[in-house]
Amino acid sequence: MKKINIVCFGFGQVAKSFVKKLCFENYSFNLVTTTRQSTCEKEFENIKYKCFKFDGDIFDENIIEKIKKATHILVSTPPQAEDGIIKNFSKYFENNYSLKWFGYLSSTGVYGNHNGKWVNEGTIADPTSERGKKRLEAEVKLKNLNIPLIIFRLSGIYSNEDNVFNRIKKNNMKIVEMENQIFSRIHVDDIANILYLSLKLKKINKGEIFNLSDNYPCSYKEVVEYACKLLKISSPKTILFNELEDGRLKDFYRDSKKVSNKKIKEYFKYKLKYPTYIEGLRQVKNHIV
Repeated sequence: MKKINIVCFGFGQVAKSFVKKLCFENYSFNLVTTTRQSTCEKEFENIKYKCFKFDGDIFDENIIEKIKKATHILVSTPPQAEDGIIKNFSKYFENNYSLKWFGYLSSTGVYGNHNGKWVNEGTIADPTSERGKKRLEAEVKLKNLNIPLIIFRLSGIYSNEDNVFNRIKKNNMKIVEMENQIFSRIHVDDIANILYLSLKLKKINKGEIFNLSDNYPCSYKEVVEYACKLLKISSPKTILFNELEDGRLKDFYRDSKKVSNKKIKEYFKYKLKYPTYIEGLRQVKNHIV
């Protein structure tokens, strides 16, 4: 297999899980990532890689040569970073004729509120939160570029590192009491598996969109109560929506929808490793204990 060149803008839990999956599958690749700190050499999964400074308009210009030679680019940054990526590097993306895959990790927050009803990739995006609006804005800008773009709209991500158990143990858990509050989630391993499968597609329809979520949308309260049951502790007290301060948590509860994953299961012939929060939280609990 010919070695591929991967540039990851952002190297958080999803990008790391993706790289772990490539290692597990014995993929041959060179890795470059970004950091808001100074450029440095790092190691991950026994792979040495260069981590270039990138913080909006302030970046190590040496990363440009890596972008020019990239065969695969993954953007998994916070929404505020995406303006800088598109503004500063678009021309290098478009002029890189070796580029075969450009994955953008967006959010199902672009759909906005649907009062607990189902949404799919054909649903008109109408975000209510500022983060959702920024994600949609980035999607539109990237679609206008001549690149092999795939958009992955992610539901709420959980993993061994970031999960409801951690929030319960920090004693900052809040359960909001409200009717018809439903959301979708996805284990980070399932995200990594889908990203890996997308690399193997023979043909990419530019701007193809995939929702990444598990089989069972439900209330956050249900997830928290199950986690507390596994920990053998009492569930946190509930508060009313109007008692929440404005911010990301209030935005989260304001949007209610069930995200369909039918497309990823059919398109990739994929069977979820963690089809519901029950299997996922059991795995996380076994890891952290």
